[in-house]
Amino acid sequence: MTTSYDCTAAEQRAAGLEHAQRAIREHKCVVFPTDTVYGIAADAFSPLAVTLLLASKGRSRKMPPPVLIPRLNALDGLATDVPAEARRLAEAFWPGGLTLILHAQPSLDWDLGDTKGTVALRIPADDVAQDLLTLTGPLAVSSANRTGQTAAQTAAEAEAQLAESVEVYLEGGLRPAEGADALPSTIVDATAVPLRVVRQGAISLERLREVVPDVLGLGEEPAAAETPQTPEETANTPSGSSPESSGEPASDDSPRN
Repeated sequence: MTTSYDCTAAEQRAAGLEHAQRAIREHKCVVFPTDTVYGIAADAFSPLAVTLLLASKGRSRKMPPPVLIPRLNALDGLATDVPAEARRLAEAFWPGGLTLILHAQPSLDWDLGDTKGTVALRIPADDVAQDLLTLTGPLAVSSANRTGQTAAQTAAEAEAQLAESVEVYLEGGLRPAEGADALPSTIVDATAVPLRVVRQGAISLERLREVVPDVLGLGEEPAAAETPQTPEETANTPSGSSPESSGEPASDDSPRN
């Protein structure tokens, strides 16, 4: 049975967090506020729970959910080969509106969908979200709405769309807070260097570059390194063509939500 709690009242907040923790443990879904919009969450390590989350939204495995974590030291438990540049961004902007796509730890027993071996991680800057994550550990989270519909800014709006597919609704008031811009998190692909923005959002490219100057913006490509040709190479290069590329694979710029 679906239950909603008013987390602006201390007693209901405690009861709601306890119920939500129990629901997550039982592989069910919960809705709670984040610093951007409301999210629908499930145990990141339960394939059944993640399947239920995707089904609740009407979303396929081709759009795997990101994972919210409670603290920075969870980063290395979930991701591997983390570039130093990505760590600097995490230290500067977590908790906050930055999502980092990283290589997932291959030893982890989870199934978030068709991730191609990656995981998208974020720490939200919201007290209710932080309290829940501290109780549950990492959660697979997506915006609390049916796919194609408007993202919910209150738990009541989420319930109107998701109904009884969710066990617990934690109401924390309007998200983002009144007067704040309703921006999604900025997504940065950190699976290769230089890092690149694949969705612009709450953290501007200018702010990112204050921490990591060579991060690439949407659609930008790294400057090609020019190597002077010898006279023989110049003579053997047909007119209108260029020397062979480095052979490095192109980056996948597809944003993950």
